[in-house]
Amino acid sequence: MTTTNPTPFGRGMLAHWLLDPDAAYLNHGTFGVTPTRVLDLQHALHAQIERHPARFMARELMSLDPQPPAQRPRLRAAAEDVAAFLGARGDDLVFVDNATSGVNAVLRSLRLAAGDEIVLLDHAYGAVARAAAFVAREHRARVVTVALPFPLEDDASCLEPLAAALTPRTRIAILDHITSETALVLPLARMAALCHARGVPVLGDGAHAPGAIDVDIPSLGVDWYAANLHKWAFAPRGCGVLWASADRREGLHPPIISWGLDVGWHQEFDWTGTRDPTPFLCAPAGIAFITDFLGTDAMRAYNHALAWQAAGTLTTRWGLPWTTPKRMVGCMATVPLPAACGATAQDASRLREWLLCERRIEVAVVSRAGRLWARVSAQVYNDMGDIDRLADAVDAAIGLP
Repeated sequence: MTTTNPTPFGRGMLAHWLLDPDAAYLNHGTFGVTPTRVLDLQHALHAQIERHPARFMARELMSLDPQPPAQRPRLRAAAEDVAAFLGARGDDLVFVDNATSGVNAVLRSLRLAAGDEIVLLDHAYGAVARAAAFVAREHRARVVTVALPFPLEDDASCLEPLAAALTPRTRIAILDHITSETALVLPLARMAALCHARGVPVLGDGAHAPGAIDVDIPSLGVDWYAANLHKWAFAPRGCGVLWASADRREGLHPPIISWGLDVGWHQEFDWTGTRDPTPFLCAPAGIAFITDFLGTDAMRAYNHALAWQAAGTLTTRWGLPWTTPKRMVGCMATVPLPAACGATAQDASRLREWLLCERRIEVAVVSRAGRLWARVSAQVYNDMGDIDRLADAVDAAIGLP
């Protein structure tokens, strides 16, 4: 597809965001950063709403009528555009505030009994793990955490521990598409097939996937898929989707029950009370920023190459191993930091804040496996100058010249 962006990828692309140009922002993966053109649309939508809130919210946005209205509601029209980007149908997905909300919807709709098991990976996002623990506690079920090695070396490192964790009491497996802290692109389709062979349904956690990598949800073979659009798909914050296969929608409810109860799954999720709908309505514009302005393939190739080069450059500089397979790297890479940086969660917090306050560098720093790691996010407004700046700052933090 021909794109309209005349600017080479790198720091010159900061013109399309409101980011501080004097900072090195290497943490796109945490909350995302919305392009100014998408923010402009959001502001225009806010103005439309305020001209006649009741008409917009109750007549144009969605419908609580079980019969399809004459005019497609705005939320359903936006869902069609988003679904096309994800290889799905608009009727197969609903908007949620974020992937965590989607995970909660699925988990809290399960009918569990005492002794049932919820399986997840030890790379799972912390909020997801807490949601699973809460639901298990409410039903006297239990969470089974699958320990995966890190760094991973091949698919077998995922599949063998997962297979060993599944039992006749496993009622659901929550599997990451891209892990949050460790930034690994996992073989979700193969893991889902393994679970289905044992009769275990799968909830895919795609919080970091849409936009970052090619996502075709139906081809993954999962039963549910929860994802964010405000990270790598450039929607305003507070925008995610929940996809469910046709046979998994009965009994599936949002965490907040409102007027749509028992009307239909679209109605239940489209109206959970008064909230700002503009992040959902702007999601197609965020996707268009990728497909029509940046160029999907060009953006992903640049981000992947930068993340891979960053990992190699940083680990070579510090004399540390880097064994993660290239196919498991998307547009983030989690690399080991020198031992002198510390090892604890408190050390991670101190280093992260020092980098921000003293060197104006924003990057995720985590404690895992007895050492600290930096998760470097690569976006088209970054370049290797940001990576070198991070390396110099880490050296200064531990007293190297």
